[in-house]
Parts: sequence; structure tokens; C-alpha cells
Amino acid sequence: MAPERIRPTAARIQPIAVVAEELRELTSVRGTGEPINILRTLAHAPNVLKRFSQMGGTLLFRTSVPDREREIVILRVGSNCSSVYEFGQHTLVGLQSGLTDSEIAGLTVDAGSFPWSAEDRALVDLADDLCHDDCVSDATWAALSARWDDRQMVELVVTAGFYRMVSGFLNSAGVQLDPGVPGWPS
Repeated sequence: MAPERIRPTAARIQPIAVVAEELRELTSVRGTGEPINILRTLAHAPNVLKRFSQMGGTLLFRTSVPDREREIVILRVGSNCSSVYEFGQHTLVGLQSGLTDSEIAGLTVDAGSFPWSAEDRALVDLADDLCHDDCVSDATWAALSARWDDRQMVELVVTAGFYRMVSGFLNSAGVQLDPGVPGWPS
């Protein structure tokens, strides 16, 4: 489980209940039409919601990094930031992307206590380095660049940074889990 940190127990900004027609598509999970709390909360600032959705959509659907590996980075960032909302939403995405329940749980514990492959461990280390020091270490960079090209290195680092920002927003605004979204693994 993620480190214990004090987080709001209720929403500090209530999600918009009735979303304006022009924002409806932006406030729902891609393809489902179901509005989710993070996007309904961001809808208080429509200009931010639009740009957030563009960047988030790019990182989720238009990069060259495979989904499974992207989700390792996002889930580890969510865990490092103690963002239950981020971790819960991406638990669902991670499972769809090929991560196992065990691997997802492994993203909430010390990296050395889970049997990651060297390639997966480098992704975990990327998230840890950025969350703890705001810079990927030389050792982690070398391990990552043995597999990933420059385009993918940009995508991985920007993904980690974006989801660190998202986690900070979710924590600060007190965005609550959507129905059916899991919290931390047992």
C-alpha cells in the first residue's frame, strides 16, 4: 500500500453535476460516455479541461510506448504521490493493458521487494527518480536508453511528469473515487 499521508477525505471542489453540452465529450471516459469525477472537477475551468484532455489523450493513446509499460510508470507515480484516485483509475487501465494484479500491487511497495524484470524495474526507477528528485538519475537513464529511443524517452519522462501533476491536483482538490473504481490493493 502507498505511504500514509494526510489527504482530504471529501471533495474540496465538487464535480460539476450538469456539464455544459460543449464539454460533455471531454468529461467522459473515452468511448463510454460516462462522466468521471476528475474531468467533471476540471470542468470548472473549461480552458484547462480542454488542454488537459489533449495532453492526457496524447499520452494515453498516441505515443510509441506500449500500454503496459506506460501504465507501470503512471501507477508508480500515483503510488509515490499517494493518489488513490490516480492509482484506482489506472488499476483498471493497467489490467486492460496486460498488468497482473500482483504487478499492480508490486507498484505500491519498495521496488526491490518485487521481482521486476530489468526493463520493468527501469520504468519503476524512472517514476521513483522523478517523484523523489525531479530528475532521472544517470543509472536509470542508461538502463532505459538501452531499450527506448529518444522519442520514447521523451514520452516516458513527460508521462511521468504529467501524472505527477495530475496526482497533485487530485490530492489537493480531494477528487473522490468514481463508482466501481478500486482503491489501493490489499
